[in-house]
Amino acid sequence: MAEYVGAIDQGTTSTRFMIFNHAGEDMGSAQLEHEQILPQAGWVEHDPTEIWERTRTVIEQGLARAGISGSDLAAIGITNQRETTVVWDPNTGRPHFNAIVWQDTRTDRIASALEREGKGDVIRQKAGLPPATYFSAGKVQWLLENVEGLREKAENGQALFGTIDTWVLWNLSGGVNGGVHATDVTNASRTMLMNLETLDWDDELLGFFGIPRRMLPEIKPSSTVYGTTPSNGPVGAEVPIGGMLGDQQGATVGQVALSPGEGKNTYGTGNFFLLNTGTEIVRSKHGLLTTLGYKFGDQPAVYCLEGAIAVTGSAVQWLRDQLGLITHASETEALAKQVEDTGGMYFVPAFSGLFAPYWRSDARGVIAGLSRFHTKAHVVRATLESVCWQSKEVADAMYQDSGVELEFLKVDGGMVANDYLMQMQADILGVPVARPKVAETTALGSAYAAGFAVGFWSTEQEMRDNWLEDKRWEPQWSDDKREEGYAGWKKAVQRTLDWVDVS
Repeated sequence: MAEYVGAIDQGTTSTRFMIFNHAGEDMGSAQLEHEQILPQAGWVEHDPTEIWERTRTVIEQGLARAGISGSDLAAIGITNQRETTVVWDPNTGRPHFNAIVWQDTRTDRIASALEREGKGDVIRQKAGLPPATYFSAGKVQWLLENVEGLREKAENGQALFGTIDTWVLWNLSGGVNGGVHATDVTNASRTMLMNLETLDWDDELLGFFGIPRRMLPEIKPSSTVYGTTPSNGPVGAEVPIGGMLGDQQGATVGQVALSPGEGKNTYGTGNFFLLNTGTEIVRSKHGLLTTLGYKFGDQPAVYCLEGAIAVTGSAVQWLRDQLGLITHASETEALAKQVEDTGGMYFVPAFSGLFAPYWRSDARGVIAGLSRFHTKAHVVRATLESVCWQSKEVADAMYQDSGVELEFLKVDGGMVANDYLMQMQADILGVPVARPKVAETTALGSAYAAGFAVGFWSTEQEMRDNWLEDKRWEPQWSDDKREEGYAGWKKAVQRTLDWVDVS
């Protein structure tokens, strides 16, 4: 009997393959980065072929490091950077263009036009999303309008669209030799094209963007058998592909936030705060996204409110790569500790506009309250605080929308290794923050979905039993200190607005 489940975690900067046992423990992994292609300001692309080659390699390396073969896997799950958009030729397997990444802002005028034409409220009602550069539909429209001959190919079945989960699944299940063209409800819910109630592509929304339906993948549950890996592929055996989840929904499942009112915050390139609202669709009135949390087989779909924050970990990368203030992200903790506070300075990293709860593509980054007194330690501390203040804004919006008051926050992602940042988050939120022993919850969630589809895990309680706390931080700030700091943050955010003309 197969004793393990594999998980492909295809992220914004790297691809990882992880192997888990029944207790949810990491038994072996491999990871490789891929190139960030930046053709001009605001444009971010990836090479889909490079991503697939990296995926093949990490699967082979991960199996070798774990000392097992593909036949030891009961199933494989896929989790992915969500809104990143790929269009490819099903006959050759070659992309028609680079993948347009979720961070890319080239579609700002498309998003603005939707609002001007009164289509924004329809998209919010049907898809649960505001018109924004973040989501996939505008990226597909841009490709159809700007890649020569692509619209004709799309109408003739020579161009398939998918988010990265679909691209990886198609290749993993055979590619040009019978690859499966499908996505799951969570990724489909990030396109501005899926109706939250029907869980199917919506013809009116497709019409807004001029997208032919035949380009689109079939929408399936998050936990179901999509297909099988061929024995001559990188897995080296026929293994069911049993689960797909967008990365933040994967982390939600990996954190076993499976009941209404439970949530998690992932600290990565950006931050993604999800609150489980159960089978009820809660339509946000305070700048959040209504999104699919997951759907296990024939069970009802579970929905979430999400606060998506564009720039958190990438702000630390900016300190390192563009400003040269640090040489490694781990240095931020020691530097921030050198000062008691930011000295009244705030850094709002609106590099590509503001996501939740503002959704303002006209905003750009600001350092406010700067004086000659400030040092690079203050700048570093303000950068870390910006992560926490943005999460505080999302938590407040969630309470306003749902009436559920946050009492405890589960956290994951690369930045949670910074203990100082996590203490700061507890202080700014005013609630305890807890990190699990298995920090790679995104991959674990997709493993759970895949394993659940084939009976490797048979109940949700089995997954809950695997969650173990590694460390907890209790808030130490007074309410007055928190409120004073928050007021300053709100003031700084106002300085970012109306900087770029996107009309």
